[in-house]
Order: sequence, then C-alpha cells, then structure tokens
Amino acid sequence: MEHGLESIKKYVRAANYLTAVQIYLQDNFLLGRKLSFDDIKPRLLGHWGTCPGINLVYANLNYLIKKYNARMLFILGPGHGFPALQANLFIEGTLGKYYPDVTQNANGIGYMAKNFSWPYGFPSHSNPGSPGVILEGGELGYALSTAYGAVLDNPDLIAACVIGDGEAETGPTATAWHLNKFIDPATNGAVLPILHLNGYKISGPTIFGRMSNRELKALFIGYGYEPHIVDGKNLYEKTLQVMEDCYRSIREIQDRARKGASSELPPRFPMIILKTPKGWTGIKKLNGKKIEGNYLSHQVIASGAKTNKDELKAIDKWFRSYNFNELFNADSGFIDGVRELIPAPELLMGRNKHTFGGEEAMKPLILPTASEFSEDASVPGTMGSSSMRRAGLYLNKVFQLNKENKNFRLMSPDETYSNKLDAVFETTARAFMLPKEKWDKDLEPSGRVMEMLSEHSLQGMMQGYVLTGRHAIFASYEAFIQIISSMVDQYSKFIKIAREFPWRGDVPSLNYILTSSGWRQEHNGFSHQNPGFISNILHKHGCLVHVYFPPDGNSTLAVLKKCLSLRNAINVIVAGKTQEPRWLTPELAEKEMGNGLMTWDFASDPDPDIVISAVGDYLSKEALAAIDIIKQEASEIKVRFVNIMELSVLEIGNSECVVPWSFDSYFTHDKPVIFNFHGYPGTLKQILFDKENDNRRFSVHGYIENGSTTTPFDMQVRNETSRYHLAKEVFAKMAKAGVVSQDKSDQLIKKYDKKLEEHREFIKKYGVDPEEIENWQWTRNI
Repeated sequence: MEHGLESIKKYVRAANYLTAVQIYLQDNFLLGRKLSFDDIKPRLLGHWGTCPGINLVYANLNYLIKKYNARMLFILGPGHGFPALQANLFIEGTLGKYYPDVTQNANGIGYMAKNFSWPYGFPSHSNPGSPGVILEGGELGYALSTAYGAVLDNPDLIAACVIGDGEAETGPTATAWHLNKFIDPATNGAVLPILHLNGYKISGPTIFGRMSNRELKALFIGYGYEPHIVDGKNLYEKTLQVMEDCYRSIREIQDRARKGASSELPPRFPMIILKTPKGWTGIKKLNGKKIEGNYLSHQVIASGAKTNKDELKAIDKWFRSYNFNELFNADSGFIDGVRELIPAPELLMGRNKHTFGGEEAMKPLILPTASEFSEDASVPGTMGSSSMRRAGLYLNKVFQLNKENKNFRLMSPDETYSNKLDAVFETTARAFMLPKEKWDKDLEPSGRVMEMLSEHSLQGMMQGYVLTGRHAIFASYEAFIQIISSMVDQYSKFIKIAREFPWRGDVPSLNYILTSSGWRQEHNGFSHQNPGFISNILHKHGCLVHVYFPPDGNSTLAVLKKCLSLRNAINVIVAGKTQEPRWLTPELAEKEMGNGLMTWDFASDPDPDIVISAVGDYLSKEALAAIDIIKQEASEIKVRFVNIMELSVLEIGNSECVVPWSFDSYFTHDKPVIFNFHGYPGTLKQILFDKENDNRRFSVHGYIENGSTTTPFDMQVRNETSRYHLAKEVFAKMAKAGVVSQDKSDQLIKKYDKKLEEHREFIKKYGVDPEEIENWQWTRNI
C-alpha cells in the first residue's frame, strides 16, 4: 500500500498540473522560464475548483484496476471538471491514441493546453470527443442514473460515478439514489457513487457541504447505502483505504448473490462521501480574499493574469508548487513513479469497450415480424384492438427472443398496466429488490421492466443502457414525458457530435412510445393534456429524429419493428391505447411507413377539389368521419385523404434523411388542404411554412389548449378538430371555389353548428357522448 500511495501522490500532482495549464497557458508549458503575460491565453475559460478531487478519485481507481484487474467505467457528473478528465486521459495515453498530436512529450502537452476551451479545439466540458465518455455533464443531475443504466446486464462492470455536491441538489439526482433498489447483484454490475463535497457551487455554499457527517450518514443509510466518509487530514491514505474497502465490499455482495447465498434485500452497496477543499492545492488567497476552500476557486482563479503582475506571479508560484519537472521529461514523458499506476491498455477507463458503441459493445436485437401480431383490416374501419395492446404482444415476443442475450429493457413510470403493455409480464417482470408482500405480482429481482415514478431516473438509465450497446424503449403518458425534454435535448447533442468521430461506433436508438394522449385524457382533465414533447423533439437535427403517428394497430407494429432496428436515432411513436378502427392491412402499413405518408384510396376521389390530411390515430378517425359527412351531404365534392405517419417526412429539403417525394403529388399544387394534427397547430405550421410561396391554402387544426374533464368527442369539439368542424370548413371552402352553391354551404354549416350545440347540451345532461358518435363506423360504400 505504501508503494501505491506514493505513486498516487505523484500521479495526482501531475494531473493537477496538467489540469491547470490547460486553463491558463498558451506557451511555456513546462515552465522553462518565468511566466510572462504572453504565456497566458487571451481568453481564460474553464473550471478549476472541482478538478483536484476528480484527479484524486481517478488515481485511486487506477490503483484498484491495476491491483485487481478490474473493469471500470468512469462517469463524471460535474462535466465542467473536464480539464481534470482530459489530464487523466493524457497521462494514461488514451488521448494520444485518438488524437495523434497529443503525444506524451512537451509538444503533446502544448497541443492539449493550447486547444482546451479554444474554438475548433477541445470543449470546456466533457463531450463525445472524449474517449470513454457517455455523459457530457453540462446540465447537471444525470450522472448517477446513467451509471446505473450502464451496469444493467453488465455483471463484470463497476461504474465509478462522481457526483458533485452542486449536482446532488438536483431533483434527478435525488431520485436516482433509489436506483440501487433495482440492481440484482447476481446478474448486473455495480455502481460506486462518489459524492464529492467541496462545499461550494459557483457563488455560494452547497446544502450537502454544510450538513454534518451524522446527517449525511443518516441520509444515505436511509437510501440503502453503506456510506464511507473521507475527510480531514491524511486524505491520500484515507481515500485509498476506503476505495479498497468499497471495492472488496462490492465483490463480496456480488459473490454471495451469484452463489445464491444473498439474504439482505436490497443488498447494501457502499458509497463514498469525499470531502476535499474547493480548489484544493491551488492559490490559497488572492487580493485579500480566501480562494482555496471557497466558491471563488470554482472557475478561473486570477482571471486577470494576462495583464496583472500580481496575479501572474501567483499563477507562476502555484504552478511551480507541483514540481512537474520531477514527474515529467520533455522528451521521454512521465517517470516510472507515475507510469506504474497506469493499467494495461484493455483496462484503461478511457478505453472501456462499453463506451465506444459498435460491434464489440452492441448485441443486435432479435426481432419478430410485425405480421405475426397483425389483425385483419381487409375492410377499412373494422373495429380492432388498441395499438398499445398490439405493441405489448410484440414487445413480449422481443423479450422472449432475447432472453439469453439479456440486451433489452422496458422503461415505464408506473404505467405498464395502464398503458396496456402488460402482455410483457408473460415473459418477464418488474425489477424489484425490496421485500415483497404475498399479494404483489410481477415483481422479481431479475425483472427486465424498470418501473419507477421518476421519468428522470428512467431516462438516465435508458441513456446509460443504450450508449453501452443495449436496447430499450420508454413508454409514458404523453403529457408527462415533457419533464425529460431537456435530458433528451442533451442526448441529441451528444449523438449528433458523436457521429463526427469515426472511433465511435453505432449505438441502438432511443425509443419512446407516447400514449394516453390528451385526446383520450378526457377523464383526468386539463393537467393530463399536453402534446408539447412532440414540438420540442421536432426541433432536433432531422437525421436524428423520427416522430411516428401510426393510425392503427397494424401500422403501430410496423413502426415499432422499424424503430427497434434503427441506430443512432431518437424515435417517438405516438399511439393510443383505446379500442379503435383498423384501417390498414399489414402490407399497406409497411408501404405507408416506407414513404412516411400515403393517399388512402378507399377514402379518396381522383382529381380532388380539396385534400384532407391527418396526423395521429384519433385525428385520422375524425378526418375520415368528416369525409363520411361530406359524401352524405355533398357528394359532388371530390376529396382526397392523405394520412401522414412520419411527420419528419415533411422536411422535404432535407434530402439526406428523407425519402424523396413530390409534395404536389399528394397535396396538389393549388387545391385547399386541411390538416388535422395530433399536436399544437403551430408545430405543423412551422414545417409547412416554406412549402409554398402562398400557403394560405393550408389550414391546420390541432390541440389549442382547450381541455377539461369531459368526453372524448368533446375534446375534439373544444379544439375544433371534430368531424363537424372539418366538414363545415370544407363546405365553406368549396362554396368559395364554386364546387357547391353558397346557399347549400350556408345551410350545411348551419346544420352542423346546430349539431355542435346539441352535442354540448347532450353531454352536459348525460355525461357521455351520443351513441352515434361512440359507435361511428366507416359507412361509405367501398
């Protein structure tokens, strides 16, 4: 241990020095002469305060890896501590492997330092260009859940996760501590959470930093952990001892579980609370103010060093305190005392195979055919089962086919039954490591359904699971998926940039099923009606994002199979769970999915006077009911119906990502087009904006924030997407076009205004929709 301890101390000195020079220097990287103003970068960017603690953790993990041949993954929550991570990647040689200019000599240090936080160089935060990284950590809160996702079905992997005390104040981190209750040590790896308490955020103290050790221990014992606190003097000795104790504890828990001898549920895994001063080993005081151990060391200390002699002198003194020349030779690199702490190449955390995607990390998913679960739709409009029931049967088969591979998970925030996906419980169960009552069902330690009422935790787990090469799908009420919009934003940025690095291989797609949509949340009311996630996701890069609105069960099956097959994408499926009509045969569903949209011949006339287009299952039904009314009331009006299954197909200009097609061949070049859209009208209008110089011929209906506890049809009425509203608009437009007389149009509009008023009075009196609405069938002579 003494020999290892000395190596750790030398390693940390080297890492601290390399961390600091990245932030400040553009020349004189080995301090061959006294620092001058010319040596300081013109723009100082970066964060110093958290970095020394990160370096201490990384060095000790390397010691464990080398001693025990352990496979570890490093996840850095405070991504602004990136200069520390990059310093460690430099020392272990990983950075040079992927950036050949970063050689382990003076030139390599110069290249790394000059390009840190520099345009077209290395970013200031963890990023996809950093080997071994699967979390940027720019937006705080997701490190711990990502770590837990990474160790699922990776029994030999330990994810060491550093959580900053600022990050620990976030809601997502607060819930993620509970994820230890879903990790079966018999089949999964382990997370070693390291709560790094340096006491301060950017401008003040942290909550955790001011809690007593007694309070901290009580909190984490309550969370189900065995907390180990490292603080005070002799930090190096204490850290090493605690790290080794934690590693042995993890392996003992796993060994007992894998031998069938484990009794405690859930097992009490260790976690570390590491207390180091903010800006440890840096400048102690400057300009009469305390720096080390205070928030003033959070970012750039002595930010005026480019022009202020006193601050430049303080920087010079600080840098020389590390005696880096004792640890590094300009030509031959690091001394043996540092090198001996570096693990074998295949065990380096920066080269962990799970973080690179590609064939080595990813097991392909075995998928059944969609037709195996399809239904007869030879007569359009025949009532069938719900789309979600079809999806549940399909996903159950996916679990069956991949039982041995252990590479598929369902994330579900307490809604698996409600969302009609419970067919999966024929094959698997919900993961659960807490004690069970005799009346509980579908709960098992080995369950593959991750059910927790925290969308943040499930999203983080899914990201960690997918980025380490496995497959998952997240099913949620449509309204409540919004809470993770920012997490999905961060993920989309990661995936977009990751594609720029050839050494990052393909990863499975992130898949969502949004159900219990606002259109059928009439029973829960306004709070449950929100299609905003769709609007947000469509702002992302077109090649990454696919948003599907399958109109029935057969098309849901086709879309689900496609989404689970895609790579490097974010797929959103919007599908209902209620009993609805079948419209497409399996063959037609595949055809429409391939093109993204399709003219439904059974509901269309040749050479139309007007086009009605729908996006979404409930909206398609209303559009078709409107066509039914039009044909009964004014058969001289020729209508074409176009169903849009993949909304991103309307991004016509993006030929790189979308199947080429002609807009006019579906929507004509001059006829009026009425869209009935599942989401906010403005979302679709943005997409249509540049489709025509004169887009006044387009009319978009959709959700306009009119909702309450009401009836399903009244939701359509309140938002002006009902069959009556669509028919009225058609009659008005066709009168203007001269297809029907103005008198006839006025009479029909008056008739359906009265229908709308009668409907309102009916539901006020009886509380349900009229039978003619509930039992509407496609009645047109086919």
